[in-house]
Amino acid sequence: MATRPDARSTEIALDPEQLFLEEIFTDRRVGTIRRLTPVKADGSPDPAREILYTGETQVMSTVGALPIVFEIDASTLGEAATKFGPLAKEAIERTMRELQDLRRQAASSIIVPPAGAGVGGGGKIQMP
Repeated sequence: MATRPDARSTEIALDPEQLFLEEIFTDRRVGTIRRLTPVKADGSPDPAREILYTGETQVMSTVGALPIVFEIDASTLGEAATKFGPLAKEAIERTMRELQDLRRQAASSIIVPPAGAGVGGGGKIQMP
């Protein structure tokens, strides 16, 4: 979906051949569906490219609301709405697994002090 500009590049520009009209639909309860309709540089519809759908929801975490964004493979808004729930659940589960992996990696990255650092210095373990 979104592409990131090269970090070394100072030029930031939209690609006029890859523009989309963005519409947001919500039930004001569990999330939103974004419909991205391809358009030409003049704003007219571009039937040569497919309409894209993305879903967005949030889960509460200890640091606040965590946004969850996922693609929905659908050809109509109704189909996207029907697929929203199972895809949101899958995206939430995947995000939780990734967070657990990050916690595990952080917990296992204990730095051992250099030789002699503990002599008279209390021998404290340092975390990165």
